[in-house]
Amino acid sequence: MEQLKTIGRELAMGSQGGFGQSKEFLDLVKSIGEARSKAEEDRIVLSEVDILKRRLLEPDIPKRKMKEYIIRLVYIEMLGHDASFGYIHAVKMTHDDNLLLKRTGYLAVTLFLNEDHDLIILIVNTIQKDLRSDNYLVVCAALNAICRLINEETIPAVLPQVVELLNHQKEAVRKKAIMALHRFHRKSPSSVSHLVSNFRKRLCDNDPGVMGATLCPLFDLISEDVNSYKDLVSSFVSILKQVTERRLPKSYDYHQMPAPFIQIKLLKIMALLGSGDKNASDIMSMVLGDLFRKCDSSTNIGNAILYECIRCISCILPNPKLLEAAADAISKFLKSDSHNLKYMGIDGLGRLIKISPDIAEQHQLAVIDCLEDPDDTLKRKTFELLYKMTKSSNVEVIVDRMIDYMISINDNHYKTEIASRCVELAEQFAPSNQWFIQIMNKVFEHAGDLVNIKVAHNLMRLIAEGFGEDDDDADSKLRLSAVESYLQLISEPKLPSLFLQVISWVLGEYGTADGKYSASYISGKLCDVADAYSSDETVKGYAVSALMKIYAFEIASGRKVDVLPECQSLIEELLASHSTDLQQRAYELQALLALDARAVETILPLDASCEDIEVDKDLSFLNGYIQQAIESGAQPYISERERSGMFETTDYHPQDHHEVPTHALRFEAYELPKPSVPPQASNELVPVPEPSYYSESHQPISTSLVSERESSEIKLRLDGVKQKWGRPSYQSTTAASSTTPQAANGISTHSDAGVGSSSSKPRSSYEPKKPEIDPEKQRLAASLFGGSSSRTDKRSSSGGHKPAKGTANKTATVPKENQTPVQPPPDLLDFGEPTATTVTAMDPFKELEGLMDSSSQDGGSSDVMGLYSDAAPVTTTTSVDSLLSELSDSSKGNSRTYQPQTSKGPNTKEALEKDALVRQMGVNPTSQNPTLFKDLLG
Repeated sequence: MEQLKTIGRELAMGSQGGFGQSKEFLDLVKSIGEARSKAEEDRIVLSEVDILKRRLLEPDIPKRKMKEYIIRLVYIEMLGHDASFGYIHAVKMTHDDNLLLKRTGYLAVTLFLNEDHDLIILIVNTIQKDLRSDNYLVVCAALNAICRLINEETIPAVLPQVVELLNHQKEAVRKKAIMALHRFHRKSPSSVSHLVSNFRKRLCDNDPGVMGATLCPLFDLISEDVNSYKDLVSSFVSILKQVTERRLPKSYDYHQMPAPFIQIKLLKIMALLGSGDKNASDIMSMVLGDLFRKCDSSTNIGNAILYECIRCISCILPNPKLLEAAADAISKFLKSDSHNLKYMGIDGLGRLIKISPDIAEQHQLAVIDCLEDPDDTLKRKTFELLYKMTKSSNVEVIVDRMIDYMISINDNHYKTEIASRCVELAEQFAPSNQWFIQIMNKVFEHAGDLVNIKVAHNLMRLIAEGFGEDDDDADSKLRLSAVESYLQLISEPKLPSLFLQVISWVLGEYGTADGKYSASYISGKLCDVADAYSSDETVKGYAVSALMKIYAFEIASGRKVDVLPECQSLIEELLASHSTDLQQRAYELQALLALDARAVETILPLDASCEDIEVDKDLSFLNGYIQQAIESGAQPYISERERSGMFETTDYHPQDHHEVPTHALRFEAYELPKPSVPPQASNELVPVPEPSYYSESHQPISTSLVSERESSEIKLRLDGVKQKWGRPSYQSTTAASSTTPQAANGISTHSDAGVGSSSSKPRSSYEPKKPEIDPEKQRLAASLFGGSSSRTDKRSSSGGHKPAKGTANKTATVPKENQTPVQPPPDLLDFGEPTATTVTAMDPFKELEGLMDSSSQDGGSSDVMGLYSDAAPVTTTTSVDSLLSELSDSSKGNSRTYQPQTSKGPNTKEALEKDALVRQMGVNPTSQNPTLFKDLLG
């Protein structure tokens, strides 16, 4: 009671003048608010920092003043300035017995410190004491600090007390205890793995706030292991049903929607549990249908629930009625004037077309409107939808639109993404080889070096392997088409470096393959490239390698090679280049021109870029040379594994360092060189000892002996002594038989758009501005969504674009990732919803410990949310048994084996079957507008 009176006095003072704060603090806030520049604000804050540093050094500061100083420190810290000089005072304030001061201290500490700060250890004992307090406000303050400050090392210190608080009589404490356990699970799952059942128990808590807080950790747990929580499907459905029936108190309503955030979290959980599970999907169907009917589409929060319902339906097994309801909701979104709702409609449409492609048919003009909308975010989302809908019948229109958009934007990150999508679509659905080459040229020309280097390597590999499985004529036409297009583009100014590398490689491999172009013509073009881009060493290297191939093919065919003057001058220039790579290529080209046809054909065989190379990992061809070297006295090779296990630094003992092999890594200081033979003369140098950092087993050479007799006995001889610095060598070969071990130098080288508030309420009906449909939009819609009905996804082998032949080991290019024929493109609109996995039959309530405990003190009832209503609570002792009976009846049939699906991602076989089915439906004479719009998938 005394604490409540204190809070009342504080509030009374606040009503008179700033919650009891001094005029000095109010003036500080006012001056910062009136600052006209950042410099002026910094000057005011720095002046305040100086004042607080002096004030905090004063002795016996009153508690009320200290509280104000802490609040001013918080204000300084939030403005981005350093207030670390006052952190310790905030920590001390958490020890105070006054409730208001303690909560102020906890608030300041959670803002000042992080979980790895050195001062955290000082408040652990305070938190432990406060968790045992009789005042639930103190306990709540401590739990708030736990959620922000406790790290993995300090979790065991407070975990038992937090678990005890799950049964606290105050609902606020139970809710914050659930939040603390959730925090512990995220920081260290192993520390609370034995407490997971507590989340199940709290799901049946009497307070809706505690139940809603429990949904958050359950969502994380279900995301990690769906099968372990299949038995809770009926419980979640029952809770959602009672929420939608407004069984909760009015205080949980938001914009006249009952507990919308609890509904959204439940829908996310149900999407995980119903994925690929027919039984679970059937249980969810009824409540999902009720949500579509009850949601108010005139408010943002109602539209948010509708959107979450669409996402849930796209994850569970399809239901025709639910798909129809989702299509109606998407139609309302797309017809709205709000860009946020249009964005949601495009995203929802992208999720549903993978289940029912016919849904997009009725929204063709709306999609075209979004594609032409000035809102860039909406336009990008529409391109993602079109990317997902692409097939051979509409690939030309979609890729052309994507390239036009790529040219118009300046965002390099998104331009790179668009370029990658264009390349992927061209590889999968290209109607002809010529079109494929043209698209790739446009992508490289306009995206420049933003294109991933793997795209260039894959293009070179595709051209080398060809697109016809066994049709050499089609492959030759493709290569000739590429050569002709590159010869036209090679004279363009400022081509990207990566594109020039592709051009040089293709011209070198296939420039003279068909005999249409002479070797002199191709080599002249390559020399022009090397001269025009003289500053780019990579391009020049590709050009020289291409020249080498051109001349090699000519020599191997027996024709006379005429080196052009410009090519000769290029070779002479590169022979003196500072780049060792270019210099080596020039020397190799010069040497190749002097070889005969047989040798050249062996070195550079014709069209061998895709041939397998047999790699001799053991280098057996060197066995004879190695044996001869060992017989001559060379040391045998020691493998890296043997070297690493031969010498451990932790087991190093200075007294036995001579036993370490000479090939191992040495860590002791270099020892002084010893004479290999007795000295012969007296006119040699006296050695100067080097500093030794380790004790040596041999006796160091004494430098105190300066007599003439001793100096004549200890001499420094350089014969046979290994040099310490530079390349290993010996001054003389006369002492080659020396066996003194030497230390070796070892050098190691080597957005979804939000559904937030908008300026105006979205309209429920769509009113087109023009009474008539634009014919241009009709034609564009027909080309995007249908095209010619006679076209099919499968192209003929003569002119079609077919998957490349796979080979085991390639040398010229990076391996291509997509080797399977006509694989559907990845779902870029998929936000990571998990797919179904095989579930074994089990008792659905075997692990539901909270619901199995008939003596639970929470007093559950058969109507789980019935206690949330405004009516007076009814006390009963058999409510849990009735609840179990209802849930068991509603969940009968859970013993079925769920539909197995062991891998994520789209199923290729199912996708092809669906595509074939839709193509048959596309020519249905009962279509509403057969002449205006074609089927979505052609």
